[in-house]
Order: sequence, then structure tokens, then C-alpha cells
Amino acid sequence: MFTELAGPNADTMNDALGRIGFRRSQTVAYRPSCAECQACVSVRVVTGEFIASSTQRRNLRRNSDLVASECQPWATSEQFDLLQRYLGARHPGGGMAAMDEIDFADMVEHTPVTSMVIEYREPSTGIAPGRLVGACLTDRQGDGLSMIYSFYDPEHAARTGLGNYIILDHIRRAEAAGLPYVYLGYWVEGSARMQYKVRYRPLERLTAEGWVRMPAQQQERLIAAAAHGRRGAAVRVDGSGKDGVPGGQDQYLLND
Repeated sequence: MFTELAGPNADTMNDALGRIGFRRSQTVAYRPSCAECQACVSVRVVTGEFIASSTQRRNLRRNSDLVASECQPWATSEQFDLLQRYLGARHPGGGMAAMDEIDFADMVEHTPVTSMVIEYREPSTGIAPGRLVGACLTDRQGDGLSMIYSFYDPEHAARTGLGNYIILDHIRRAEAAGLPYVYLGYWVEGSARMQYKVRYRPLERLTAEGWVRMPAQQQERLIAAAAHGRRGAAVRVDGSGKDGVPGGQDQYLLND
């Protein structure tokens, strides 16, 4: 299911659709609607009750020197170069691998709603800004931050867990702004590439009855299973997968 977002009420429409499980791709809001499958589940973090795990606290300390800046949704060559390195390492041959700089600019700049690019840089050593190591295209909705697409330096030896750090920073930002949720997009139980999303507690999922808190015991079981899968199968679950979107450059849209 999809609809165009346009006109003076685009923000209001995007907010309303986001609360019933839609995601944004440029000027289109979409939601999977499969007759025989309900596997794609919208999930969001409750920011005011979020409690970081010991691993997440270490991640926050390790990357606490990064300088985060909220930028206008305007694509830069520096961002595109980082995206290319990220895709080459994490999604080679994926739907976005063939993106050129114009495609990237379309993804970032064609937005009818309140959006920003949050850049994550290492500290400056002089006049020039520090090295760009991560970025996230983010929508500000009425009740939260919606992480549309994030990417980061996949081979930075001293910066492990950058994908997780970007999510943790969004949770902090949303709470500081009085926004109750961070929307992480779709989660599919059993998909190793999406299991990193269950690590953020408490987590709500969208059901036929509305948003429902994932039971703590179930979430603990899913976190343990994700950790076991990472050790046993060498599958990354700390932010290497994206939401599925039909076709083209949006194949992996949101978030890691």
C-alpha cells in the first residue's frame, strides 16, 4: 500500500501514517500488505523508559567524543562517498549498490516533510571539520524521530558499533526533545539482519489491536537468540540490515 505525500499537510499525513505502520521513501509513504503474510512488523523504542544495556553503555562511552550535527536535508559528496563505502562492505550487489550521486541526492532532498541529516564526525584537529564516520536521514514526526536511512564507516577499526551508536543517539535526542518514540521501521522475526532492533528496550510493535509492548521475557529470548546467531553463524546483527522496500534504490530502506 502506498500514497503520495505532498502539499501543506504532508507532515500531518506522515505523522498519522507513521502511527499505523507506514514508512517514507522520498515523497511516498508505503506499508507492506500481503494477503498470506504478516511478517513485517513495525517497531518503535519507548524513549522515556529506555534503559541501556551494559554493552550499549560501553558503546556510548566509546563513541562519546563524536560530534553530532543536525543538518538540512541536502546531500553532499562526502556523505555519498561514505555511503558507497558502507554499501560496498555491507550490501554488495544490493538494490542500492548502483546508486549514483544524483540518486543519493534524490533520496535525501526529495522530502515533503520535516527531515534532517544527522552527521557524526570525529573531533576536529584544526579548522576543518572532523572526519565523517556516520550519518542518518531522519524525519521528525509529532510523536518521535523516524530513522529513514543510516550508514557509517564499516571498516573503522577504532569505531566499532557505529550503527548501534547512531540509534542510541537518536533515543537520547528524542527523549531530550520530549518525543516519546524512535521509529526503527520494520522487524521480521527470524531474519538475522533485522535482529539488532530487538536490543532496544522497551520495544513496542504494531499489531491489529494497535501498538503493544513486547513482553520482557520474549525480548530477552530474542536478544539471546540474536547473540547466539552472531556467534554461531558469523552474521552481523548490530545494524547491518535494512527494511525491505519494493525495487530499485529503496531495497534496503531503514536503518542500521
